[in-house]
Amino acid sequence: MILRDPVEVALPDDAATARLGAAVAGLLREGDSVLLWGDLGAGKSTLARGLVRALTRPEEDVPSPTFTLMQQYEARPFLTHFDLYRLADERETIEVGLDEALDEGAIVVEWPQRMGDRLPPDRLDIELEILAEGRRARLVPHGAFIGREFHV
Repeated sequence: MILRDPVEVALPDDAATARLGAAVAGLLREGDSVLLWGDLGAGKSTLARGLVRALTRPEEDVPSPTFTLMQQYEARPFLTHFDLYRLADERETIEVGLDEALDEGAIVVEWPQRMGDRLPPDRLDIELEILAEGRRARLVPHGAFIGREFHV
């Protein structure tokens, strides 16, 4: 499918969530951002883990960067995984190096609402929702993501 409008994907389990992350990895180019939205337990870290492992190696250790704020991976493109949960406001996002990471490659961001109005223009928003029968992801392309071919 071609990403133009929002796309919804059913995610019955963690394996499906990780597969979605791997599929999104195939879209990434330098300067891209994947922003993961959702409540605690919605699957943001699971999706990010699937994305990172698709770009590195299947057994890659992918810890949640909740306390370190970021984790970098030698991948193509170079990838930085951010978890902004502990930040108080958008001014702190400048200090963690989001802009520099985009200059070096692509970024995946958990809790992007902490960025305020500093959302990157070339991004894929993935809104994760917990349902009784699993999860649902809603993919919303912006900027350079519009028109890319996507295979789930």
